[in-house]
Amino acid sequence: MSLLFLAHRVPFPPDRGDKIRSFHILQYLAKRTRVHLVAFADDAADVDPPAAFTDMLASCTIVRRTKSQKRAAVEALATGRPVSLTAFASPAIQAAVDRVMPNVSGVYCFSGQMAQYLPVDAPSVVMDFVDVDSAKFAGFAENSRGPMRWMMRREARLLGAFEREVAGRVSASLFVSTAEAAMFRDGGATGRVLAVENGIDSVKFDPAAQFAKSGTGLTLRDGLHPGEGRGPVGKVAVIADNPLSSTAPNWAPASAGGVVSSATDSERRAETMIVFTGQMDYRPNIDAVTWFARDILPLVRQHTPARFAIVGRAPTSAVQARASDHVTVTGEVDDVRGWLAAADVCVAPLKLARGIQNKVLEAMAMARPVVASTAAAEGIDHAGTIRVAETARDFADQVVALLEAPETAAELGTAARAQVIERYGWDARLAPLDALLDLEA
Repeated sequence: MSLLFLAHRVPFPPDRGDKIRSFHILQYLAKRTRVHLVAFADDAADVDPPAAFTDMLASCTIVRRTKSQKRAAVEALATGRPVSLTAFASPAIQAAVDRVMPNVSGVYCFSGQMAQYLPVDAPSVVMDFVDVDSAKFAGFAENSRGPMRWMMRREARLLGAFEREVAGRVSASLFVSTAEAAMFRDGGATGRVLAVENGIDSVKFDPAAQFAKSGTGLTLRDGLHPGEGRGPVGKVAVIADNPLSSTAPNWAPASAGGVVSSATDSERRAETMIVFTGQMDYRPNIDAVTWFARDILPLVRQHTPARFAIVGRAPTSAVQARASDHVTVTGEVDDVRGWLAAADVCVAPLKLARGIQNKVLEAMAMARPVVASTAAAEGIDHAGTIRVAETARDFADQVVALLEAPETAAELGTAARAQVIERYGWDARLAPLDALLDLEA
């Protein structure tokens, strides 16, 4: 047997939520059968992945996606299709699929955007929607105004109809959590709808592991080093030779001229570290850190000195603008584990979240105490090992309680790691694929 694996992003490097899931699934399948990969690349760096990745594949076709969102929207309005599909419509990808299809006996389609390439008479197809994207756009519509609200409602309606049509003709539709699968069924989907949850690499995300030094010259407590803050404008404000975690590099947007935070060394040494990780041009993450920095952090600092670190690539101007004496914006980092290990508390204050949040699993695996919103915690079987909050006041109270009781926080983190190890190993989570695709280990 051989498979075609379709992906809306190259599943390498596994450094963001969707790519982490697609990488581990692709790796799992490649151990069991020949896999032909056809995928988009968001940037030039992903077009030519290393041999360590491609050697496990029977063939690999990667196409750079350059279509702008504006052009995709114009095409969508002209054709009556969802923007999610026109943004990923590509003759080059279609040609690659047409070339590979005669040589495969099954298809694993990762993300709904790629379902437009599935032949009507395709052989066994497993459609991994991951999340109910149409529900995500419905949520965006609720928080939008004017023409943007109309556009989001249109996207939710058209994409929802497409998702249901695809589900009716594939062998199985997969979602990252039972909640997402139930939502899809409740929305009128037919066919076989299943949950195949994400896992976590608890060997890599282990507080006892060795982390590479970042090259910033900054040393965190316990000898750990954060990843180097780089960011799109290439400027980083670095405070040298301060041994505590509060020396993490501040974001310095071009308008700031690279000026270092005015907080004194003694103020920094007194601060604890609150960490958020994620792709920082993704709207739910932007909204989350904005809410935390604006409404929650000031409440926390009424009780205890604390610094908030926003760790992740491609911070938008709105995220960069949050940098201050008590907020660090890192940009892309070499190794997120250093930041997690340096955190006194990790937070996931997402108001809109779909499926399982990898950022929460990673923090749990690193034995960090976590405070998450109801939406961010919903898909995770945490067995009470993370704290869940809804309002800004509740969120602040939960964070303060952990910062002021480090022994309790440490016990919570230890329990969270134990839960991850027991519940979220990748091989155990992906085992249902064997039967779905008639594979053998």
